[in-house]
Amino acid sequence: MTLAQMWEARAADGRGGELSAWVREFVIPALPGAARVELFSAPGDRVLLITWWDGEPVPVADPPAELLARPVHRWGFTSEYVE
Repeated sequence: MTLAQMWEARAADGRGGELSAWVREFVIPALPGAARVELFSAPGDRVLLITWWDGEPVPVADPPAELLARPVHRWGFTSEYVE
């Protein structure tokens, strides 16, 4: 069974690049057991991290509060079909 974890944060105004850099520097290296990791950015200084796991997912840390416009959102999913 493959589990996907989505982590989405909205950066404080104009700090999307800093938030994305924080994820690359501190979060991604702390996920060595992930089967796959993808980092996305979106308008509105939003940053999305999706990780896939063959076992138990590792929780993603919260960034420093000064980088955030609102609390981080998290969702977990179970893969049902892949082609």
